This record gives sequence, structure tokens and C-alpha cells, in this order.
Amino acid sequence: MDHLIRKFRLLLLAWLHRSRSGSISFVRRFSYKDIKRATDSFHRIIYRNSHGVAYKARFQDGEVALVKEIEAFNLEKDAFYREVQLLARLHHRHLLALQGFSLGHKRLLIFDNIENGSLKEHLNDPLRTPLDWKTRLQIAIGVTAALEYLLLFSNLSMYHVSISSSSIMLDENFTAKLSDLSLLRSDGNYTTMPDASCSEECTSPEHSNIIFQLGVLILELITGQSSEQGGADLIQWIQESCLSSSIHRMIDPDLGNSYDSRELKKLLAVARLCIKTKDNPTFSIPQISRYLQKKVDVPYQRHLDYHV
Repeated sequence: MDHLIRKFRLLLLAWLHRSRSGSISFVRRFSYKDIKRATDSFHRIIYRNSHGVAYKARFQDGEVALVKEIEAFNLEKDAFYREVQLLARLHHRHLLALQGFSLGHKRLLIFDNIENGSLKEHLNDPLRTPLDWKTRLQIAIGVTAALEYLLLFSNLSMYHVSISSSSIMLDENFTAKLSDLSLLRSDGNYTTMPDASCSEECTSPEHSNIIFQLGVLILELITGQSSEQGGADLIQWIQESCLSSSIHRMIDPDLGNSYDSRELKKLLAVARLCIKTKDNPTFSIPQISRYLQKKVDVPYQRHLDYHV
């Protein structure tokens, strides 16, 4: 039965993708001057990595958005416009939606509302209200669902995607949104999600790396500890805590006793497996997504994730 459901889902998603492949979603061209003003002359940095810089933009109407600088400024305009068009076609509840672009001294992409900032801010800032257990579970499930969507739809376009608490944004309802997503370019500097043809048996290095990052993110959600250096520090901290004999030592103190111990153990098991099998995973992102939704008692309506 699971095999039939999986096959039907793949066929359905492929049909939905083809049905809109000829259209180009409308995106707005923003004034470079307005973007510069909204980002305080590009000083409001949210995160920076090898793929570029993301800024927080607060416009005069009060809207808060994420602005990403395209690192390859020498990218031809046609190639830049193609990236805009392809990113605009991605529609998922847990992907930050592209709203527009801007050209000037920088080439910029403007994404959707990030009213509640990044996940990292909520895990690290003592002045922010701590995220409760159910919200953290929803974030883990939502991020995994977005990765599954990208995996299934990457047969037509190849995307770089990375996962970290600093690049996961939270909207006004604390819905998690992946923001570090960009088009793979021919210079080979970006990794990609694997092609959908590899199905659930895909074990490419890119797929393995995404699974590893997901495991580290889940550990961040459980511990409340922010990870740096690709997760090495957090993993070392967990290993040194002898958690196999005392799970409670790793739990974020901000959670108190408001978590379900059964759900915690299952989420922790997923994280450990993602990290332990980094070089040779025996499972896939769709399998992780289905496991989380079956084993964790959080209401989650998958049919709301895909915007047709």
C-alpha cells in the first residue's frame, strides 16, 4: 500500500508541475533605492554564508521581508531573470515565497514576510518567548516536507538548498520557511538536490548532506543550542553529555516539562540516524517525512502544503 501511495504521489506532483510549467509567476521589480533604505544600507544582515548574504528589510508600510544578494554579480541579466522565474514557480507552505527582485549595485531577490525573524533568534535570544514543543515539532515536520517537495520537483530545475537555524524564517504564525534556496549555476559552486529519477533509493553526496543538515537542525530544536561549523560543535556537545543514559540532560531548559517524552525519543532517534549515516544513508527524505507525520502526534495537513 505504501508503495502505491508513493507512486501515486510522484505521478500527481509531476502532473501538477507540468501543468504550470509554461507559465511565469508574476514578481515585482523593486526600486534599488527602496531596498537600500529598507535594509539600512545593507547593514541589517540576517545571515551570511558561502552562497551570499541575506538582509532584513523593513519597508515604509511596515512589511518585513528577506532580501538575498546574488553573489555572482557578473551573472548575465538573462540568467538572473531565469533564476527569478524559476524561483517564483516554487510554491510550498514551508518555502519562503519570492516576491520580486531588484537591480542596481547589487542583484537582489526579495522574499516573503519574515515577521518573527529566524529560528536561530528564537533559540538564542533570551528576550524572545521560547518556542513550545508543538511549534518545534511543526518546524521539523514542515522543513522535511519542503525538502521532499524540492526533491520531487528538481527534475526540471536544479537548486542549491541548505538548512540551518539562521536561514529558517518564521512568519507571523511561526510557520517555518526555508530561505536559503537558489538556482544551481554552471560554475559548479552550488550543490543540488538530487534528481527525482533517483527515487527513494537516492544516496548521492548531495542527498546525504541534506539529510545530515536535517539531523543537526532537529538537534537544535531539541536542545535549544545553536550549531556552528556545520554541526560539529553541537554533535560533540551531545556526545560528551552521555545522552544515551540520560536523555533529559539534552533538552532545552526553556521547554520545562511541557514536552511529550515519547515524541521526544522518536524525534531524537531521527536526528541521530540522520547524523550517524551521513556518508551512507539507508533512507530518504520522503521516508523521513512520512515517519515523522505517522509517529509524531501533531496535526499536519499535507494537502495544504502544495499550492496549485
